[in-house]
Amino acid sequence: MGKYILSLDQGTTSSRAIIFNYSGEIIAIAQKEFTQIYPRAGWVEHDPNEIWVTQLAVVTEVIAKAGLTPADMNAIGITNQRETTVVWDRKTGKPIYNAIVWQDRRTSAYCNSIKQQGYAPTIQEKTGLIIDSYFSATKVKWILENVAGAKQKAENGELAFGTIDSWLIWNLTDGRIHVTDVSNASRTMLYNIRSLAWDDDLLQLFDIPKSMLPQVKSSSEIYGSTTGNILAAQIPIAGIAGDQQSALFGQMCTQPGMVKNTYGTGCFMLMNIGKTPKTSSNNLLTTIAWKINGEVNYALEGSIFIAGAVVQWLRDELGLIQKSADVEQLALQVKDTQGVYIVPAFAGLGAPYWNQDARGTITGITRGTNKAHIARAALESIAYQTMDVLNAMQADAATPITELRVDGGATANNLLMQFQADLLICKVIRPKVTEVTAIGAAYLAGLATGFWKDIEEIKSQWKIDKTFTADNTIDPKRIKGWEKAITAAITNAE
Repeated sequence: MGKYILSLDQGTTSSRAIIFNYSGEIIAIAQKEFTQIYPRAGWVEHDPNEIWVTQLAVVTEVIAKAGLTPADMNAIGITNQRETTVVWDRKTGKPIYNAIVWQDRRTSAYCNSIKQQGYAPTIQEKTGLIIDSYFSATKVKWILENVAGAKQKAENGELAFGTIDSWLIWNLTDGRIHVTDVSNASRTMLYNIRSLAWDDDLLQLFDIPKSMLPQVKSSSEIYGSTTGNILAAQIPIAGIAGDQQSALFGQMCTQPGMVKNTYGTGCFMLMNIGKTPKTSSNNLLTTIAWKINGEVNYALEGSIFIAGAVVQWLRDELGLIQKSADVEQLALQVKDTQGVYIVPAFAGLGAPYWNQDARGTITGITRGTNKAHIARAALESIAYQTMDVLNAMQADAATPITELRVDGGATANNLLMQFQADLLICKVIRPKVTEVTAIGAAYLAGLATGFWKDIEEIKSQWKIDKTFTADNTIDPKRIKGWEKAITAAITNAE
């Protein structure tokens, strides 16, 4: 048995591979960015072949970097950008269209039409989700209706659908295995999170043949092995979880009531709610966190579409900074935003507003507004959006949240983390290993192969790097200003 776990972390903007040892320490990391394709306003696509090629390249690179061989790997865990949809030909293994990314809004009008037809309560009851173009179902429907001959091929059983985990496993196993796990299935708007099965009524509603769908497995089991011609070794693929559920597990939020927030391209806050699904009354999603040893854990989730991406926008579109890390120094040049607010609704607003048509808005600009105020307002927008989700989560859980475990690239920004603690009036805890998404998938894989004995053994590896406590009281007027800015972003959409 190998002495290391290989984690594939396939994200929205890059493919990464990380090798962990038994102590949960990082041995090596490799990362490659890939192309973001924007065919029209509001449309976002990826080339599935480029995703596969970059993922395979970083696997080869990370093993070489660590001075190891594929045979040294005990197992592979996979975590992935969720909802992003690939449809491919079963015979050739070739995608019939680009992957439609979770951020893509092309099916918004269709989503609005099925809401108007009264399907929202049924869909929320069955899937835990709110009708939105974010999820996979309407993306699959769009591909089948817009690619010549796709509908007929799907009905003949010639096409396969998968989220990115399924696409990677199909390729790693040379087309032998077509699976997903419960956490990814629960993001498609086709999976019944109560009966734990693909839902026939929803497949009929979206007109998607069942033959396209992957087999749904638990998040921690051996699904199969890589073929020798791919990695020169047969490594068991033994863990799968969508990136946010993987981060919840990596943060060791294994008890009901524990909460984590990941600050990535978007922001995703999840609360473990235990073994019974609970429908949100405050516009949050109910999702499957994971299934381990036959037991399902559920989570409440608030999805913020644009978080770290607002900093990339300052860098790439406005040219205010050269690299993302520069934003903190720029923002520190001013003591506050002087009343400037940015609502980064570049892809509509997610939880708790769920307004597909809202658009990015900047309010409160005066002649004295400079780039430092804009940078600070961009950072604060991430914290304000998180506050809105946390308030909704506290209302659903009917219990105050006193601790938020945080991870993702933006947590390196101490200014943001401190402002977050001040705004939420709760402890914000950053762990030593911030690669919690990747380590979550590694833990799931290692549990399946016996690399780690049980969850208790893993818990001892989670250690705190820094705790931010509320030091400064935020003037309620500033929160009122944020609420007005949100109203403006929504009003602009009407």
